[in-house]
Amino acid sequence: MEVNTPLWQQLLATATVVVDVRTGISGTAAIEKVRPELRAGVQALAFHVWRNLGRAEALREQLVKRLPPPFSDALLCIGLALAWRASDAPYDTFTLVNQTVEAAKRNPASKEQAGFLNACLRRFLRERDALVARTDTNPVARWNHPAWWIEQIQHDHPQHWQNILSAANQHAPLTLRINLRKTNVQAYQSMLAAAGLEASTSTRISTSTQEAITLNRAIPVQRIPGFEQGLVSVQDAAAQMAAPLLLAGLQQQDMHILDACAAPGGKTGHLLELVNGLVNGTVTALEIDAKRTEKIAQNLTRLGLKAQVLTADASRPQDWWDGKLFDAVLLDAPCTASGIVRRHPDVRWLRRPSDITHLTEVQARMLQALWRVLRPGGRLLYCTCSVFLAEGSNQVRAFLDRMPDAILQPSPGHLLPHGGLRQENMSDNQIHNHDGFYYALLQKRKT
Repeated sequence: MEVNTPLWQQLLATATVVVDVRTGISGTAAIEKVRPELRAGVQALAFHVWRNLGRAEALREQLVKRLPPPFSDALLCIGLALAWRASDAPYDTFTLVNQTVEAAKRNPASKEQAGFLNACLRRFLRERDALVARTDTNPVARWNHPAWWIEQIQHDHPQHWQNILSAANQHAPLTLRINLRKTNVQAYQSMLAAAGLEASTSTRISTSTQEAITLNRAIPVQRIPGFEQGLVSVQDAAAQMAAPLLLAGLQQQDMHILDACAAPGGKTGHLLELVNGLVNGTVTALEIDAKRTEKIAQNLTRLGLKAQVLTADASRPQDWWDGKLFDAVLLDAPCTASGIVRRHPDVRWLRRPSDITHLTEVQARMLQALWRVLRPGGRLLYCTCSVFLAEGSNQVRAFLDRMPDAILQPSPGHLLPHGGLRQENMSDNQIHNHDGFYYALLQKRKT
């Protein structure tokens, strides 16, 4: 956080971000609108708020009889989220209250509510223990997720739901993927040591993630040794499983591979790193959003790799497909992102129950469309960064019922954050520090 920037300025910008998310704008997009010199500090504050917003809103219900106007309510919830637990408050609680009130005074949308906010927050400081105790039985306050989300996780993962919700409020590690075409784990660890950085390989969750390494302390991407030279990429250990799973056992020359929802290009780069090291192959990368397509190109340029990158809708092959069947297809489908909440803590407050229904329909359309472009004997890897069964095992089960030529190959199934693997016939419940993911490897019967 900027040393010379008054805290009230940071809080004002954070309130704008919180209001944006409450109106349906993603946290990433909202933070990108913040002035560059404030952005890092605002992101840190906003993430803290989203990880404690359930408790803050429950406390607000104890303090007010009716909701203040949106901007004032955002400031009130920010003050409560940051100050409710003094042990991890980013500033002294009295400073937080003073600066929150100052922020209210500085904004026309909340100026008239400044006295009211001051009274609420001062009362909270006086009665903190009693007010917090009153909210302890509220599941939304206890787990800092919407009630519908908590119920869905309980239904889908009755044995692991507490671990999943707890993990979502932790800080995500900075995990790297070593580019084995340019270096190896041991050599790169030596490079880190020379730079005074410590790392661990304990995040590996299978032999598919042999390239994974986690920095013991997160640093800006620009300071990661060898990053600009393409020695490493930032990629969660669970996401690193995609490319090896798809390519395992495929040895034919001139493989034709599709990465159907490719942005920002991490999995595309991994596919190319592995393909170029094993067989000759080409990779086509699709992305429906033109701005995100640019990110794919930037990542590949950094890695010194080439792919055919297209801005197109994967569910409409008639718009982009040349008729040549693919040997392998990676479908990292659009989803609720319920498995990466620790990296994007706004998601839980952004999503609605209806989003699951809408997104499962999108996923089903994509699976159906991309199955047509896969050759007989080829394989499609379906994955989502979700822990909801509707976007994972239930989706694949429905697809298998519709498609008699689809065979489910041995697959990881649901990878749960902090809960290990969950699969129908698997008892492995090791604790691994990775995001929530789902993987299903589907093979097309030969005709």
